[in-house]
Amino acid sequence: MIPLRDTQPSYSFPLVTIGLIALNVLAFLYEFSLDEFSLNHFLLEYGFVPRHFQWVDIITGMFLHGGWLHLIGNMWFLWIYGDNVEDILGHFKYLLFYLLCGVAATLLQYLFTLDSRIPTIGASGAIAGVMGAYLVKFPHSKIVTLVPIIIFFTTMEIPAWLILAYWFVLQFFSGVGAVGQSHLNQSGVAWFAHIGGFVAGIALIRLLRPKQRYGSRPDLAW
Repeated sequence: MIPLRDTQPSYSFPLVTIGLIALNVLAFLYEFSLDEFSLNHFLLEYGFVPRHFQWVDIITGMFLHGGWLHLIGNMWFLWIYGDNVEDILGHFKYLLFYLLCGVAATLLQYLFTLDSRIPTIGASGAIAGVMGAYLVKFPHSKIVTLVPIIIFFTTMEIPAWLILAYWFVLQFFSGVGAVGQSHLNQSGVAWFAHIGGFVAGIALIRLLRPKQRYGSRPDLAW
C-alpha cells in the first residue's frame, strides 16, 4: 500500500515542512555530487555512528539519506502528514517537535546498536514522530492509498488510524525480528528509530498545545 495524500485540510502555509524537505533534498544533492570515497567519509563524519557518540551527529544525520528511494519515501511521507501537524502546532513548535522526535528516535536505535560503526542516517525517525502525532490528532482523516489487487492497482480511502497503526505494527515486528542480528541496522533500516520516533510523537503532541485559534476546531481529536 502506498499513501498518496490525505483528506485533512490544512489552514496555514506549511513553511517549516517545505523548508525541511528542501534541506533534505539539498543535502542529498551534495551527497550525490561526491565520489564514493568522499561520500563514505562524509557519512561517517556527519551521520550518527553509535560507537562514536556525538550529539551534533544526531541532528546532522537526520538530514542525510542513503539513496533516491530513501529520500523520496521519507519526503513523501513528510509532505502527506507534516502540513497538518505544523498547522496545529505553529511553525516554531513544529520544528522543535520534529527535532525532538528525531533525537528520541536515534537514541532508541543507539541503545540497541551501541558498538555499531555503521552510521545511522535519514529523517525516518523524525517523520515517524510526525506520523504518531497525526494518529493522535487526526485519527479519522482518510488517507488516499494506492492498493494492489492481484495484477491491478486501485485507490482507496483508508482511515488514518488504520494505516498508521498498520505501519507501526510492521516496524515493531521488523525491529523485534532484527534483535538477533549482530547489527540491527545492517539491513539499512533502523527499525527502532522508527518505533522510537513514533512513540515520541504520540507523547510530545500531548505536551505541546496547538495554536490557540485551533484549540476548538471540531476536526481535532483532543
